[in-house]
Amino acid sequence: MKERRKELITIIIGAVLLCGAAAAVRLIPELPGWAKLLIFAVPYLVVGLEVILDAVHGIIGGEFLDENFLMTAASIGALLIGEGLEGVLVMLLYRVGELLQSIAVGRSRDAVAALMDICPETVSLETENGVVETDPDNVHSGDVFIVRPGERIPIDGVVLDGVSSLNTAALTGESFPVDVSAGDSVSSGCINTSGLLRIKSSCEYEDSTVARMLSLIEGAAANKARSEKFITKFARLYTPIVCGLAVLLAVIPPLFFGGEWKDWIYRALNFLVISCPCALVISVPLTFFGGIGGASKKGILVKGSNCLESLAKCGTFVFDKTGTLTNGIFAISAIHEAEGFPGGELLRYTAAAERYSTHPLALCVREKYEKEFSGTAFPEASDYEELAGRGVKAKVQGKTVLAGNILLMKENGIEAVEESCTGSIIYTAVDGRFAGSIVIEDADKPGAPDAIAELKNKCGIKTVMLTGDRAEIGNKVAEKLGLDEAYTELLPEDKVRHVERLISEQDSKQTTAFVGDGINDAPVIARADIGFAMGGLGSDAAIEAADIVLMDDRIEKIPLSVRIAKRTVGIAVQNIVFALAVKLIVLVLGALGYAEMWMAIIADVGVCLLAVLNAMRAMHVE
Repeated sequence: MKERRKELITIIIGAVLLCGAAAAVRLIPELPGWAKLLIFAVPYLVVGLEVILDAVHGIIGGEFLDENFLMTAASIGALLIGEGLEGVLVMLLYRVGELLQSIAVGRSRDAVAALMDICPETVSLETENGVVETDPDNVHSGDVFIVRPGERIPIDGVVLDGVSSLNTAALTGESFPVDVSAGDSVSSGCINTSGLLRIKSSCEYEDSTVARMLSLIEGAAANKARSEKFITKFARLYTPIVCGLAVLLAVIPPLFFGGEWKDWIYRALNFLVISCPCALVISVPLTFFGGIGGASKKGILVKGSNCLESLAKCGTFVFDKTGTLTNGIFAISAIHEAEGFPGGELLRYTAAAERYSTHPLALCVREKYEKEFSGTAFPEASDYEELAGRGVKAKVQGKTVLAGNILLMKENGIEAVEESCTGSIIYTAVDGRFAGSIVIEDADKPGAPDAIAELKNKCGIKTVMLTGDRAEIGNKVAEKLGLDEAYTELLPEDKVRHVERLISEQDSKQTTAFVGDGINDAPVIARADIGFAMGGLGSDAAIEAADIVLMDDRIEKIPLSVRIAKRTVGIAVQNIVFALAVKLIVLVLGALGYAEMWMAIIADVGVCLLAVLNAMRAMHVE
């Protein structure tokens, strides 16, 4: 802010002095040329000294063909051929343009910086001497700290005391409050909105969610897109070429075609002013930076602009099933009671028999019973017996209850109605009589059907599922979600082979993305052109291998990330085409003598400013 204020003051002083110099020259027309040069040199040095010094430093550093050199050469040349007013005006307009660009770029970078301001500088740590304010780096796993209302949680941990709601927008992009109380795990970066919380740290600061998130955002700037690399190389070749052309433009017509030296030198100086590639050099990286910042606001962390560029060209999306397309959490999808056994009775007997089982399916049944019969205690069960590979047996209110798979029913001579569904099924019998069955399935993730439909229909992307699950389960999920292809009963190495095959079968101009959430997905995430890690920051291996990390497990953010990538790359292409087209037109006009120097600088500054403002649109994600 201070630098911009200083720049503005310099521009104002320079403009006032330029007006004074122009008035003096107009009032005293008989002034000799050297006197006019000295008069215009005062405002010129005020507005141009910093640019001149930067040009000198560039020459010393071996990078003299930059915009500072071009502006210095053109403006000094204008002064020397007697065009003092234009020489100073060129430098003044250039400084105005630089200030406007600085403001625009600054706003974009401030917006991204705000995303990174998600960790407090101090922690209220409980010690033997009471609560002490200290640096987060001084907190270790097992330490206890306090988070007051309105403060951010500095380190991941478990709530010991207190009840509150957390704003998780910094991590997930969603501000919907999450209620927490004693025993709940909390992530760093969230804002405590209400009550006082005592939290026990579950990790070191560098391993916390917020530290890893910041590391991902900070590292993104290092990974440049091909467009950015092209622009950098283009500028290095382009600038020397136009400087050479400017020299030829100044020399060849006077030497061989009888042209006026002053006229053609002036045209060559115009050519130098117009040739500055600043619109490309500034706007294209800023576009990708804005796209990364816009994605971060939605809880999508992109590790580099090269990842955005690759995602924009994606032709195939490959998904893991469990935890990605499905919740990875089992739930009861259907209860089929036999005649004489209402659903409530079937659930009651089954839950009681499964009360002491540690099997995940038994847990689903107990949770369903607690939800359906809130406040009602489980019926007393005795003589509990676990039957390995088949189910359980218990006495419930004096009745013998069997709960397990179809094999258990057959072993005990019970005629059960077999279900043909693809989920896991618990068959129950009471005193030798079939009571019914409970179907348990891994439910589809909310938003999955819409996300797949958008990828296919709006983005034109092929969708494939790879899973280690049974064929009947995997195929059912694929059919329900409308996936193009599904491959089941795969080991991690099988998934890698399938992704390699999909990459080889695809158009070389398109890329392949893989979306997974677990440690077993890390190899295939790394092999894909673009790897997505879902489910927050759950698996270190998956996050390390991934190019893009979703801070929550909302699958609808997959098509959103594609839209962001396509829009960002589209804006970058717009800037490249617009800047080159305008440059070419004005360069030709300048060489033919139809563009004066002040017009050239306005064209240059105007193109750059418009390109920067267009680039800033990438920050705004709908």
